[in-house]
Amino acid sequence: MAEFITLTAADGHHFQAWVDGREDAKHGLVVIQEIFGVNSHIRHVCANFAAQGYRVVAPALFDRTVRGTELGYTADDVARGRDLRGHVTDDAAMADVAAAAAYLGDRRKGIVGYCWGGTIAWWGATRSKAFQAAVGWYGGGIAGTRTEHPNAPVQLHFGELDTGIPLTDVELIHKAQPGVEIFIYPGAQHGFGCNDRGSYSAPDAAQAQERTLAFFAKHLA
Repeated sequence: MAEFITLTAADGHHFQAWVDGREDAKHGLVVIQEIFGVNSHIRHVCANFAAQGYRVVAPALFDRTVRGTELGYTADDVARGRDLRGHVTDDAAMADVAAAAAYLGDRRKGIVGYCWGGTIAWWGATRSKAFQAAVGWYGGGIAGTRTEHPNAPVQLHFGELDTGIPLTDVELIHKAQPGVEIFIYPGAQHGFGCNDRGSYSAPDAAQAQERTLAFFAKHLA
C-alpha cells in the first residue's frame, strides 16, 4: 500500500516519506523530488517504479523548512520552490537521503531524481556508498560538482533546449566524467519528464524512462 511514513535522519530530524511497492521487493529505489515537494507527480513517478517491481521511497526534503509542501508548476510555485530549496542545506538533504536508503534495508538499491533531485541523485553516487546505481534527470547543480568521484554507475538525462542547463554545462560534465552515461534529448526543455508541466515531452519522457529502467535492471541485478 502506498502511504506516507515517518523517517528519522541521523541528526534527529523527523520527516515524511512516501513509500510504494511491495515490501518484499528484491530491489529498492530512492526517488528525489523536484523543487515542488513530494507532490502528485512525484507520487505518480513512485507508482510507476513500484509497478516495475521496486520498493520505492521518496523523502520529503522540504520538511526541513515547511512540512507537507506540495506545489504545482505556476511561476509563483517555481518562486516558492526555489525559496524553500534555499533553506535546505546540501548536507541536510543528504542526511534525509541516507535515512531513506537505510529504510530500504540491505537490498540492492538505486537513486533517481528530477531537477533539484537530479543533482541530489548525482550526490547519491558521489557523497554516499549506499547505492549501486544513480540516475539524474536535468539536474542543474551537477556541472558545479562534476569533479566529484562517483562510487556507483551513473546515468544522466538533459534536454537540448533547457535554458537552465546549457549544453556547455553538459559538455563540461562529459569531459570531467567520461565514464558517465549521458543522454541529450533534441528539442526537449527543462522538466520534459513531468506531464504536469508545459515543457512535457511524452516521447522523450518515455525514452528516458526506458533507459532509466534498463540502467537499473543492469546495475541492481
